[in-house]
Amino acid sequence: MTKGNTTKITDELYAYMLAQNPPLTAAQHGLIEKTWEKFPDAAGMQSAEEQGPLLAFLVGLTGARLVVEVGTFTGFSTLSMAQALPADGRIIACDVSEEWTAYGREAWAEAGVADRIDLRIAPALDTLRSLPAEPHIDMAYIDADKTSQIAYWEELVPRMRQGGLIVTDNTLFHGKVVDESAPGTPAAVRAFNEHVREDKRMESVLLAISDGLTLSRKR
Repeated sequence: MTKGNTTKITDELYAYMLAQNPPLTAAQHGLIEKTWEKFPDAAGMQSAEEQGPLLAFLVGLTGARLVVEVGTFTGFSTLSMAQALPADGRIIACDVSEEWTAYGREAWAEAGVADRIDLRIAPALDTLRSLPAEPHIDMAYIDADKTSQIAYWEELVPRMRQGGLIVTDNTLFHGKVVDESAPGTPAAVRAFNEHVREDKRMESVLLAISDGLTLSRKR
């Protein structure tokens, strides 16, 4: 195996990278700061700052009009995608916490995109199973409990239109995914990655972006 060039991401280089990307809006910056202020022990669940512009870019690239998000937390990723949608676009955002998503609601309203976001407080599998069975979803973002990822995948894939994109976060899981002796979440992420790799309905690539990001396109 030949490993390509590896660049250590220092704080200085990370700041430089962010500066090359489209700037975050005031609502996005405010939501990031409030999440760290209100939920310091859980704020690591928030999508990384560089993922906001990337998700927005993918919405535009796919021409998405209907996005499904599994795992909303305080709504940074939701906001990033909603801002990239056309005015009549919609995100179905799945989460189980009214407390976390309340901060998202405030930011979505501040950004003027609240009408594009259909927040559903319920177990995500219940929400996914309630959606029409035919292919109709343009893009999905999975960033929720890792032990249920295969179940989310199996509900989403048949509902994705041809060429539709599923983005899955944390597919390297802090580097623990390669430790075959690690039980629990690392094992669940490893099983998910293997499941995705073998799924002939989709074509996928796993990229070392943040904590690992897998992009999967419906054949």
